[in-house]
Amino acid sequence: MPPLAPLVHIHDHALPDADFSRLWRKVRALGTERLRQTYQTTFWFELGEPTNVIEQVILALRPRVPLRRGLAGVEWWFSRMRTTDVQVDFHQDRDEKLALRGGPLMHPRFTSLLFMNSVRGGALAVTKALPCEDNPSLAPNTDAFDLAAPRPNRFVYFKGDLTHGVLDADNQIPTGKLPGSSRLRVTLVMNWWSQRPTDIPTFSESKVYRSLALAAPRRPTSAGRRR
Repeated sequence: MPPLAPLVHIHDHALPDADFSRLWRKVRALGTERLRQTYQTTFWFELGEPTNVIEQVILALRPRVPLRRGLAGVEWWFSRMRTTDVQVDFHQDRDEKLALRGGPLMHPRFTSLLFMNSVRGGALAVTKALPCEDNPSLAPNTDAFDLAAPRPNRFVYFKGDLTHGVLDADNQIPTGKLPGSSRLRVTLVMNWWSQRPTDIPTFSESKVYRSLALAAPRRPTSAGRRR
């Protein structure tokens, strides 16, 4: 019997080293800006002219995602947490605001992540099984997970309707806060959509993370005429 196809596709050294180092410097420079609202601070990018360093990265990573037609754009945000205190349950990505308004369940075509750093534990766990409300962290009733450990410049993607979550510092299903502390696990999350999710602003429309913005091009100065 042939082996099952992996749920998670992994690409190491996804960006050129110099580009990743520049990106990581920019992300670190955000400090604690909107750290407590990191999952609610999302942006929409229609894959046009980039306005910030993240959109440049999205364009660079686009060829790695097997989606050539029917792509409307990318929703992106930062996942920032300590693996001793995992802040996200197992879930499926969806058009969150549409779902909360009672609309149909809409998933992205693909979910992808670019890991920024290495931490203790903190593996991404992906499965076809659905979240279970009876379990800690809504973990599905299964042991069949595909795992991806966080490594700098590691890009992963998977189908957008799959259940996924983050394991704790011991790479176990989170059941509560662990003793001690740990480094922030920093990840750039990018969801690839066939249609724009409800009420997600573009970076230019928002007023946050301005240090990520690209410098405006200089206007050429006209040289004075010689006499």
